[in-house]
Amino acid sequence: MTQPQGALLVGSVNYDDAETTIRTSVALLGGHLKRIPDGEVGKRFHWIMFQPDVLGQADGIERVGEEPIPFKAGLDARPLRIADGVDAASITLPPLGYADAAIESYRVFARLRDEGAVPDGIRFQVSLPTPVAVVSSFFSGDDRAAIEPVYAGALVAEVNEILTAIPHDELAIQWDVASELGIIEHASGYGAVMDAWWEGDPFDGLVSRLAALVDAVPVDVEVGVHLCYGDAGERHFIEPTDAGTLVRFANAVIAAASRSLSWLHLPVPIARDDAEYFAPLAGLAPVDELYLGLVHREDGAEGAARRIAAASAVVPEFGVATECGIGRAPAGSTEGVLRTHAEVAAPW
Repeated sequence: MTQPQGALLVGSVNYDDAETTIRTSVALLGGHLKRIPDGEVGKRFHWIMFQPDVLGQADGIERVGEEPIPFKAGLDARPLRIADGVDAASITLPPLGYADAAIESYRVFARLRDEGAVPDGIRFQVSLPTPVAVVSSFFSGDDRAAIEPVYAGALVAEVNEILTAIPHDELAIQWDVASELGIIEHASGYGAVMDAWWEGDPFDGLVSRLAALVDAVPVDVEVGVHLCYGDAGERHFIEPTDAGTLVRFANAVIAAASRSLSWLHLPVPIARDDAEYFAPLAGLAPVDELYLGLVHREDGAEGAARRIAAASAVVPEFGVATECGIGRAPAGSTEGVLRTHAEVAAPW
């Protein structure tokens, strides 16, 4: 059996602040990590659920319904709509919050590195959602096509702000790709998850969108892609039959992008330690680093070892990760999950 090398923290980590995330990650996984995120602390704890509160401040965008729908951490879960008579192209969005958070957390990262608490050579990782995720989650009908280029432009502007503020040789950017898998599976006739809103093949549209996001990151900055089937309540919105859709989508994006991926992350459901799930990985295009999300809180190192054995029969080299972020795992379980990575993988 191949022993995996290295670990990836997908993004969210269940701590209250960036300093705790960074210090704990180094203490438990320092030799295994090439990048450390800030744990998606604060309002990003529930991934994109804070975005409606941000976008709802823009002139021309309204919340649907008269009364707020309370969500965790004081967020309003109401969806959004473009106001009647408003041309979406005329809407100016407020700062989305991703650049401000990245810059603030990078300062913590840089301070800890300067103090010697973070080893030299580890990069600061910024995890970002795709426009497809936000548009598909909070807008509906014709508003999706209208608002998508507006939101995409605002998100790329946030990326450019991050690129200006953080030295490129210390930065890594990850695109979190979940809603896309729902659209692909729906278009393939597997489950009623969500529809595409553009003309043509939904798959081709998703490939071109993600490839453009990859290419928005300069070649002197690392860029990774985290493919995901969601983790609402620590469950996927669809359980994939195997890794075939993941491989097909990843290969298409790799071929379409002008630059190479620094890493690729693919999820592995907890119940899948069978050869059939991993078989499609034999056709995966080469990537600099592949991480398989086969670490699960519920069965720890023992379960991860079973999935590693099955993956090793197909993939000669890979690192380990969880299948999605661990920020919403039960309180008190985080350090155990982090330790599992170190138990089942070798350091770099």
